[in-house]
Amino acid sequence: MSQMKDRMHTGELYLPGEADILEWQTQCLERLYDFNQTRPSEFEKRRAMLKEMFAEIGENCYIEPPFHANFGGNHVHFGKNIYANFNLTCVDDTHIYVGDYTMFGPNVTVATAGHPLLPELREKAYQYNAPVHIGKNCWIGAGAIILPGITIGDNVVIGAGSVVTKNLPSNVLAVGNPCRILREIGEKDREYYFKERKIDWDNL
Repeated sequence: MSQMKDRMHTGELYLPGEADILEWQTQCLERLYDFNQTRPSEFEKRRAMLKEMFAEIGENCYIEPPFHANFGGNHVHFGKNIYANFNLTCVDDTHIYVGDYTMFGPNVTVATAGHPLLPELREKAYQYNAPVHIGKNCWIGAGAIILPGITIGDNVVIGAGSVVTKNLPSNVLAVGNPCRILREIGEKDREYYFKERKIDWDNL
């Protein structure tokens, strides 16, 4: 393993265009291409492919193609019962961890890769990576963007179109750009599921 390949997971600056990294990345992307060409009826084939593609993936996970990932999911760790709608993008140059029962709306981006602000370093194509941690039973709304190094707690709801630039604690609703905590998830949410629509517990 090259020195540059080691640096992918240390947060140090490295050159992602090195030959051994590109060769390995291409192999990952070939498998991702095949996954995205599967038919809707090939549910079991998709499930088997994801187990080969991902670092870890639990039972009853479903990813709606197309799925996009820099390393084809090779650095993505999914728990169980995770759902991702179409166009989930995992910039998985280093590790992404997602807890059980989390849901992704369409067009969500989870990014681990960044580039220096200094132009001279960007000109040489230097990059750094920082892992992302998403807790259990979160709902990441459509079009949300989660930036490198972010940790999100359990039971968090992130509003559509939000850009998450700072860590979020458990049990909150957070929205906006930059994403801010709107309120805690609490007793009102036991009574209403959407605006003034009440939860009919007797029929659930």
